[in-house]
Amino acid sequence: MEKIFTDTDIIIDLVAMREPFYPHAARLFSLADQGKIKIFVSALTFANLNYIITRQLSHEQARKAMSAFKSLVTILPLTEKIIELALVSKFKDFEDGLQYHTATEHQVKKLITRNLKDYKNANIIVMTAEQYINGLKDK
Repeated sequence: MEKIFTDTDIIIDLVAMREPFYPHAARLFSLADQGKIKIFVSALTFANLNYIITRQLSHEQARKAMSAFKSLVTILPLTEKIIELALVSKFKDFEDGLQYHTATEHQVKKLITRNLKDYKNANIIVMTAEQYINGLKDK
């Protein structure tokens, strides 16, 4: 089963149904729900997600959405080593550095994001959800 790491923006696209990105995010997580891929996220993602969606949803709705989302992913820990790696990395955005190093420290070789330019120095495959889904159609 293919392992992929998803950046927070993809998850927010899914949970908040942000257009025009929602269909590809939904397809990605549908593949996980069907057991065709395994999606990993950083523990940091839940804090980010809560912060964003509680601005759009009630507390109860946000918790329900996060609980449903949690069942689709494997949560990777944010460790001191990952923080150190992000602090000395070339990532301008610290949060992106945390996400990237969480993926690489857990040997996840593919990262899905909408911010491709922020991962230009990555040593793993980085693509958008749309690129990933379209790549499946080519196989």
